Amino acid sequence: MALWNEKPTPATAGPVAAPSAAPPPPERSSPERHQSDPALAVSPRRPTPKTSSEGGESVISANITIEGKIEGSGNVRIAGRFKGDVRIDGNFSIESGAHLTGQVLAGIVVVGGELQGNIESAKRVDVQEGGVIVGDVKAGSITVAAGSRMRGHVEFGWDDEKVKTKPGLVGGGG
Repeated sequence: MALWNEKPTPATAGPVAAPSAAPPPPERSSPERHQSDPALAVSPRRPTPKTSSEGGESVISANITIEGKIEGSGNVRIAGRFKGDVRIDGNFSIESGAHLTGQVLAGIVVVGGELQGNIESAKRVDVQEGGVIVGDVKAGSITVAAGSRMRGHVEFGWDDEKVKTKPGLVGGGG
């Protein structure tokens, strides 16, 4: 798309005359002109996307199967099937009917579907009705709804510092 306005030249019906001189190139604005008129300003870079957990939500929709790993910041919701580890600085939810095979490290974890793997160091874990966890859970607090199922070891209510000072605990570093 051109930033200048060109007018098409009409076709001539008679013999074509030899061009006498090349027409001058269309005038383009210099960067200094753009800076003085904010309406014409063109940013040299695209804006960077938000990377905080207050940003948008990434979704793996139903009928999608992905294998790999998820890392970063922001919120993630799975409605399909995912095989791999999830490490995010944000909230993570597994919707009813969804399936995750892998480890989860996130701020708040909501399990409405099925998780086969461990949840590590979450602030809060909510296991909704119909949610299934086959693995260990370590969280600040846990809410378990009637009709959910779990098989594994659960630790909740401990500060990370207290857990790290106890030798012999998995991930205790002691």
